[in-house]
Amino acid sequence: MTMSLSDVRSLADAIRAEIAKAIVGQDGMVDMLLVALLSEGHVLMEGPPGTAKTFLANAFATALGLDFGRIQFTPDLLPGDILGSNLFNFQTSQFTLTRGPIFCDLLLADEINRTPPKTQAALLEAMQERRVTLDGETHRLPDRFMVVATQNPIENQGVYPLPEAQLDRFLFKLLVPYPAEEDEARIVATYGQRSGPQRPADLGVAAVTNAAGIGAASSALAQVTVTDEITRYVVRLIRATRDHAELTVGASPRAAVLLAGAARARAALEGRDYVIPDDVKALAVPVLRHRLTLSPAAEIEGRDMEALVADLVESTEAPR
Repeated sequence: MTMSLSDVRSLADAIRAEIAKAIVGQDGMVDMLLVALLSEGHVLMEGPPGTAKTFLANAFATALGLDFGRIQFTPDLLPGDILGSNLFNFQTSQFTLTRGPIFCDLLLADEINRTPPKTQAALLEAMQERRVTLDGETHRLPDRFMVVATQNPIENQGVYPLPEAQLDRFLFKLLVPYPAEEDEARIVATYGQRSGPQRPADLGVAAVTNAAGIGAASSALAQVTVTDEITRYVVRLIRATRDHAELTVGASPRAAVLLAGAARARAALEGRDYVIPDDVKALAVPVLRHRLTLSPAAEIEGRDMEALVADLVESTEAPR
């Protein structure tokens, strides 16, 4: 199965239309999820409770026709609760693998920062290699495996901040805002008359593709050209983070690779077979905000990371 870039754009429009049946006012978030999907990246969403982070992930998986899994992270969650375990079967006198919820296409790691580092680390191999190891045996995860994690920014008790090594596994960190007043009125009008749990299928969200279709769309990114000028622009931007006086930790070469790959996906979603500087600029903040560390002086001054990255983008010479 092969796709042209126009097919990719049409598919993305169909996915957006399905998600819009259930989700109000999150168009930008949906676009970022689509970019991450095509570039085979993972997403960390941060926002206050009740802003539809979980529901958005569920609607996204439903529209894609993917197997959806959800883990509610808690302080007592163990790695085996995520990965599964080998249990002894007394009838057969053999160990049998009981697969955990990680064996799915799209995994929602809800409130990922509520579980201790040992359990958080259980996701590292899966996110990087798309496989898990149990008792020395390797088990492959689906090719479309994607993690959408959420965390709550307003609580600081009973939480375990994600270590830099795990944060670096996420392509994007997205900040989920409260909806605009008009959007919130539509939300209340739509859901205020409903009772019980909300399911995307109940609101008419249906699958418009499947894993094979998504794989073909990802393969279509090979048709998108990244010129030497764009490559050097990405490198200049990433290297600028390492020399900035207000940053103690800059971005790694992995960040440059991921930013270039995400820019290709954004170009494909717009039906272009080439990357332009605006693709890089539009994705710089979500790619970099969780990979940089402010200096102590910048933290004392209350420097905003998003504004700092925006300043770096503006001060880095872009190709014309």
